[in-house]
Order: sequence, then structure tokens, then C-alpha cells
Amino acid sequence: MTTTLKPAWAGDDWLSRLVNVLIGTKPLYALMKRQARQVLIKTAEKNGIPWRQTRTHWEDSGVCDRISGVTNPKVTYPDYYKMPFHAYGEGNLCWQAAFEAEPATYAMALRIWPQEPLTWQAAQDRLRHSFHQALVDHGPTQVQDVLDIGCSVGISTLSLHRFYCQRQLQHPRTIGLDLSPYMLTVAQARDTAREIDQWIHAQAEATGLPDASFDLITLQFVTHELPRTATRAIFQECLRLLRPSGTLAITDNNPRSTVIQNLPPVLFTLMKSTEPWSDDYYTFDIEAALEEIGFQPPVTLATDPRHRTILARCDDAIFGTRG
Repeated sequence: MTTTLKPAWAGDDWLSRLVNVLIGTKPLYALMKRQARQVLIKTAEKNGIPWRQTRTHWEDSGVCDRISGVTNPKVTYPDYYKMPFHAYGEGNLCWQAAFEAEPATYAMALRIWPQEPLTWQAAQDRLRHSFHQALVDHGPTQVQDVLDIGCSVGISTLSLHRFYCQRQLQHPRTIGLDLSPYMLTVAQARDTAREIDQWIHAQAEATGLPDASFDLITLQFVTHELPRTATRAIFQECLRLLRPSGTLAITDNNPRSTVIQNLPPVLFTLMKSTEPWSDDYYTFDIEAALEEIGFQPPVTLATDPRHRTILARCDDAIFGTRG
């Protein structure tokens, strides 16, 4: 079992409580949310990321008319998913979040190496490469079926699929799954070459997919957006979906990162104002939870200055007992 070294601004410490009081004050929260959004957009556009141009492109594209073809009417949205986050009142359940997800993702990668003269494209490639290298070193040797949970607008899904297409003679069957039909509609529209086999609208806790049907499941920058109860339920579902010796690979913010530990007060206050489950994430022992649920002891790697990758293999011994 690991011991989570949480940042001082997460959990029940005085600093965390102070930040939470500020966020809980509606006028201050509205101000912080607007400020967080302005910081994101300005940082992105200063570095050549076409934030507003991308949003305008999607607004004018007619993509909104396609949502009915993606939406699963049987899906219900858990309460945690309907909370405001990422500076959007409706969270991921709105077009604005979907239209801005791509530039926001590119901006996130730039923040990892602020002292290096990287373009946003180079930073994004470096971020994905660090995760893919962890898969090479500790993931399955052959991958036939891949599931990317929390795929958003498909950046992670397409990058992962192309990585294995280049690495293997046989291209994998790749599925992107998300709870937001808005995100999935944009993901499908971005997949112009139809590289991804399916874009599925479903809860990650109950995908409806067959038992033992994947060699690799990824959760890329998803778990920090979840309460631990949902995370544990998703881990249980992943265990059901993986084949013997299949791998669950999680990449996300690293609570032990000195960058995360030493965020300036203004930045962590802005971050917590847009991430309602921060305290739950930074005080949650993911590795211990994976073992309790039935995975083999996971491998944890610091894959860049801000993020870690956790890889947990399905335990063959329990394969016959899963139901």
C-alpha cells in the first residue's frame, strides 16, 4: 500500500479549508471561475493555440445537428457529473465545453514544461509520448482491443490508436467512451478518416460492453474529475472488461510532484474553483484501491514533471471468478 503525499491545499488542512470557503462564497466563486477561464484563454492564445478560432469553427460547422446520432437515450447522468467544472456551469454537458476542449487540452500540455521553448504541438506530442512509453515498458506486448474511457473529443483516443498502428502489424480495434454526447459528437467529427471503431455514449461505471473484451483500457486525465466512489466503481468495471493479463493504464496529476505541491496560492485557488473533486482526488490512494478491487500491485511512474502513470494488470488467478 502506498502513502499519498497530498498537497497542502487539498484535504482538511487549514489552507485547504480556507480555499474551500472562498470557493463556497458565490460572488467570489463566480469571480474565480471567470478569472480561471481568462487565464486559460490568454495563456493558450499567447502561445499560438487558436482557442477562439477553434470555438468559432465548431459553432459554424453544423456539428450540433449530429448529436442525436451519438446520444444513447438510456444513459442517466450521476449527480457528480452534473456539477459545474472547468469554468462551465453545465460541466461537460454543453457545447461550449466540447468546442473548447481541444485548445484547453493543448494549453494543458504547455504548462508542463514552462521553461522550455516548446511549441504547443511539440508539448502535446511529448505529453502523449511519455504515456505511450510507459505502456511500452509496462503494458501488454500485443494489443488487439483498446478502450479509452473518458475520451472527451478524442485527442487521447486517436493518439493512442495511431501509436499502436505504428507499433504493430495488426491495427487494434479502438473504442472511445464518454458520458458527454457533446464531446462525443465533436470526437466523431474530428475523426475524419474513421480511424476509431466506435464512439460510445455510456457511463464508465456501467459500459454495457462484454466481459473480458479488452487488452488495454486507459483513463487519461479523467480520475481527477471524479469522486473516489465513482473511481472505484470504474476500476471494478475495468476489471470485468479486461482479458487475463490485460492492463488498466491511468495517467493524471501526480500528488507527489513538486510542481503540484508548490503551486502558488493564486493558481491552486483558481484550479480548485474549476475542479470540484480535487480534494477527493489528491487524498485518494489509487494504488491501494486497485489492489483492493483485485488488480495486481500496480506500477507507478512519474512520466513528466506534473503527471504520473499508474499501470495495473488484471490478475489471472481471479479471471474465472469474475461475474
